[in-house]
Amino acid sequence: MQGNVRPETMERITTEELANAFIEEQIKELREQIGDKKVLLALSGGVDSSVVAALLIKAVGKQLVCVHVNHGLLRKGEPEQVIEVFRNQMDANLVYVDAVDRFLDKLAGVAEPEKKRKIIGAEFIRVFEEEARKQDGIEFLAQGTIYPDIIESDGVKAHHNVGGLPEDLQFELVEPLKLLYKDEVRVVGKALGLPDNMVYRQPFPGPGLGVRCLGAITRDRLEAVRESDAILREEFAKNGLEGKVWQYFTAVPDFRSVGVNDGKRTFAYPVIIRAVNTKDAMTATVEDVPFSLLQHITARITSEVEGVNRVLYDLTPKPSGTIEWE
Repeated sequence: MQGNVRPETMERITTEELANAFIEEQIKELREQIGDKKVLLALSGGVDSSVVAALLIKAVGKQLVCVHVNHGLLRKGEPEQVIEVFRNQMDANLVYVDAVDRFLDKLAGVAEPEKKRKIIGAEFIRVFEEEARKQDGIEFLAQGTIYPDIIESDGVKAHHNVGGLPEDLQFELVEPLKLLYKDEVRVVGKALGLPDNMVYRQPFPGPGLGVRCLGAITRDRLEAVRESDAILREEFAKNGLEGKVWQYFTAVPDFRSVGVNDGKRTFAYPVIIRAVNTKDAMTATVEDVPFSLLQHITARITSEVEGVNRVLYDLTPKPSGTIEWE
């Protein structure tokens, strides 16, 4: 299973039986590679890093040190889920870092999307470096690299890669999923006992909600994105759209408009709903969400999310729009 070329003879992992065979093989290889040393993993809570974590826990137990950095840009309940699944259920050696204020202070007043991405990425590397230096005996760095990453970007996985670490922290890489496609990773995750809402988690940008809080990030709009996104996901799940729609989320732009609430004028933000289907993310079509459901979601968001008085539905396919707004 080693090397950067997926063997043509490698059987597709489509069943639990095949997944279990893969897991057993990887456990053996991981134990041979790591020995009695420690391995470090940036655990985001995304599909790839979660499956790597679960696999390494089975292989080397407490020799794995998971670092979960809460930068304040995660969806509602995600940091809590990482702690519950990995620390409480799997007894992982998990380091939780609350870096919310640190990230949001760095991002204050920054409106340009690419600059926001760079700040988030650079600050993550700095936080991860600080935590890495607190650990003794780390010789390996685990990453959630999967096969498309190798094909598309020569092995660099932008939202998991911590290749910007200083020279003295250049660990040997551990990449147990590097020959798998995303659908195969999910099958392995299920076989490892990870919860469905983690295994089948939607695509989520590396900068998280930072690119859905459009323009300069403010704490009030960031919270509006987080809360409205949670309502959208809850309602899609209740109404049979979870798993049917490829990606759906909310975004909050940096402008306000006049509205009315309880007979009083308001000056508040709009929430934009985006729901699209795609096979390869190169093109995308807009999901035809029932109007009655959109009305119900609108009523919930405008009544439950502070600082919001309008809900908009993005009808733009890709092209001419992109899937994310930033």
